[in-house]
Amino acid sequence: MTTASMTNKPKLSFWQIWNMSFGFLGIQFGWALQMANMSAIYEYLGAKADKIPFLFLAAPLTGLIVQPIIGYFSDHTWSKTLGRRRPYFLVGAILSTICLFFMPQSSTLWMAAGILWILDTSINISMEPFRAFITDKLPDEQRTWGFSMQSVFIGVGSVIASVLPWMMTNWFHVRTALVNGEHIPPSVRYSFYIGAVAFISAVLYTILTSTEYPPADITERQKVKESKKGFGGGLGEIFHAIFNMPKRMQKLALVQFFTWPGLFLMWFYYSPAVARNIFGAVSEKEKLYTDGIQFAGLTLGFYNVITFIFAFFLPIIASSIGRKYTHMICLLCGAAGLISVGFIHNQYFLYGSMTGVGIAWASILSMPYAMLGGCLHENKVGIYMGIFNFFIVLPEIIASLFFGKIMSYFLHNDRLLAVEIGGCLMILAALLVLRINDHED
Repeated sequence: MTTASMTNKPKLSFWQIWNMSFGFLGIQFGWALQMANMSAIYEYLGAKADKIPFLFLAAPLTGLIVQPIIGYFSDHTWSKTLGRRRPYFLVGAILSTICLFFMPQSSTLWMAAGILWILDTSINISMEPFRAFITDKLPDEQRTWGFSMQSVFIGVGSVIASVLPWMMTNWFHVRTALVNGEHIPPSVRYSFYIGAVAFISAVLYTILTSTEYPPADITERQKVKESKKGFGGGLGEIFHAIFNMPKRMQKLALVQFFTWPGLFLMWFYYSPAVARNIFGAVSEKEKLYTDGIQFAGLTLGFYNVITFIFAFFLPIIASSIGRKYTHMICLLCGAAGLISVGFIHNQYFLYGSMTGVGIAWASILSMPYAMLGGCLHENKVGIYMGIFNFFIVLPEIIASLFFGKIMSYFLHNDRLLAVEIGGCLMILAALLVLRINDHED
């Protein structure tokens, strides 16, 4: 274990940053598989379009509850063997791997929703400390690179995970049709099994190749532990942090609040919309529907290819025009991509729309966290990263509870229109970025 303290952080090499970020490749397998396939899985099991947002409540509710708690405990953890954040990487990865094996065995709608709830809890246990890990290890001038490297692995993981069902069918000739009472096609089932192995393998790689700096003020931290015994003390610290967020964090939170609904609406409805509105499928039981879902997975994979490529250029652009303007421009590209989906009739033009989404996604995964890291106290990074997640999950909770009614009564279950509304919200988020002072606090 290195003896460098958290307050005296040396610059790390490219490969050190690579190693500490590699685990996000596995984490993204978990997210991408459900983003690309859960709407279809729910429809295979009988869900209607206006019920799908409610069934996605698992992710935001678990994030809202789990991430600040995990952040608090990881701030107050030190293991001589695994350090501060890595114990949580390991526990979350083991639980997520188990859930990914069980998910494609779901035979009822509520079985799938229940496993998704456990899966999202487990992924959050691994993911939240990964964000704090970057801030722990890197000096401010390298944080944009650190979070951009996470974006690179998120892009790679998303590409592979999104196209796995297509690969199963077209490369390995695995069946896509439902036969003999099956509930989920074999092509999807095998994709989840592969994702489970990838998840645990990637996280173990980071655990084994990266080290952590011990807290600089171990004596003081022992006093804090003694004075805040029990779960109640942790909740008190979390609530104190919520009501004392740095000003820059408050402004970034509002940007996040309007950014993420655009992504949620895409993940809720994009794949079924492609199958029904562009491919012309009228039932989830027909092969045309499965073909549409698989093609949507290809385009989702493509936007993650763009994310992978563009993430290498983000630090260079940010150093030239600043993090704030970089993020604003990227969000506008994403908004244009989402809105354009409603005007497309040729399926191959979707790759153009997803180019804009991929540019935005690269920035969403890095720029807000890079701007946030510099205004946080080093002993509260975990808590504040968890609280920052509130402003991702709260709009998803709102969408999950109420957007089904909007779909039913106002949008007439028009899935493409829902995706376009997400693009409009992303424009609002881009305008709110202008309020941020990157050197505030």
